[in-house]
Amino acid sequence: MLRSEKKEFVAALEESIKGSSSMIVTHYHGLSVSQITALRKSLRENGASFKVVKNTLSKIAAKNTGLKISEDMFSGPTAIAYSKDPIAAAKGVIEFAKTNNALKIICGVVDNSFIDAAAVKQIASLPPLDSLRATILGLLQAPATKIAGIMQAPAAQLARVTSAYATK
Repeated sequence: MLRSEKKEFVAALEESIKGSSSMIVTHYHGLSVSQITALRKSLRENGASFKVVKNTLSKIAAKNTGLKISEDMFSGPTAIAYSKDPIAAAKGVIEFAKTNNALKIICGVVDNSFIDAAAVKQIASLPPLDSLRATILGLLQAPATKIAGIMQAPAAQLARVTSAYATK
């Protein structure tokens, strides 16, 4: 790679890191080109991306963006999966790794916090972000509907008592 190409690669990688809330670091040794293409396609469908990276340039990009990285994070045949949704990248990589043993999950970064491979698997087991938002919204609305029901109950009881007294 020429020096200018290296600068462009580092700048593009910095933009990818800054624009995403999660980054999963993997080793792809043993995967064929068609398998990597299939992984990229499945991640792209879920709003994530997959990029093969050069280790030294990745370390430079990570340090320039302020990520706290481990020295062994970028070693060997490294590729990263990244997305704006922290769950999408983890879920896509874990699903692909279930069927392809050649893809090894090394670690990840979620909202500038370093996580290990076990934490990546836990994040992948979470429901999608939209589903979590809907669940939280339902929990927040439930007390309001209960309060409205409780507030209407005395009036309904009073109406029933009045109706019973009128029929008597």
